[in-house]
Amino acid sequence: MIFGKLLPREGNFFELFNQHAQHTVTAVHAFADLVKSYGDPALRERYNRAVDDAEGAADSVTLEVNRLLHQTFITPIDREQIHSLINTMDDVADLIQDAAEAMSLYDIRAMTDHIVRLTDLCVRCVERQKTAVAMLHQVGQAQTAAAALKICAEIDQLEGEADSVLHTALSKLFREEPDVRELIKLKAIYELLETVTDRSDDVAKLIEGVILENS
Repeated sequence: MIFGKLLPREGNFFELFNQHAQHTVTAVHAFADLVKSYGDPALRERYNRAVDDAEGAADSVTLEVNRLLHQTFITPIDREQIHSLINTMDDVADLIQDAAEAMSLYDIRAMTDHIVRLTDLCVRCVERQKTAVAMLHQVGQAQTAAAALKICAEIDQLEGEADSVLHTALSKLFREEPDVRELIKLKAIYELLETVTDRSDDVAKLIEGVILENS
């Protein structure tokens, strides 16, 4: 019993999840601002930096969770669930930064309607992801668990919409874009943005797993 009391317990995992989710929301909103103000080079640089800063902050939280995981004997949820969840959440933040960097590297001429639509879907997914993550510490309560599952289902629906937009965008691109270089650039951006929603859906599925095991 004395040994058990001396072991590191719990850790601040849920709060760290919340911090990471907030940094990712900050990143996706900065990316959305980048898309809106793409024609202004100064604003473009400003919002690129904001995406980088938010992604860097999210990385720091991920490192802290993984460090804490190695030091904590008793965790509030399964250790593998903690590891998978924080690293998949970090994938979302990384992909947002990748999309911002790709726009700069590829020197995209202008935003398209499909980039705008995919960006909006990314924002909506990440915002719902943050809401679902915030419920994790209370998933033992039936009402909270049901609400979180509903949000996860909404993320899955948004990911399906993004997949549909991607297919439409690629079809239009290959039929109408005469510049092969521009086609390759836009294809890469479209696919990166759709992958943001894919990975957010992966986060939702992991949250569903936590709920089903702990509610």
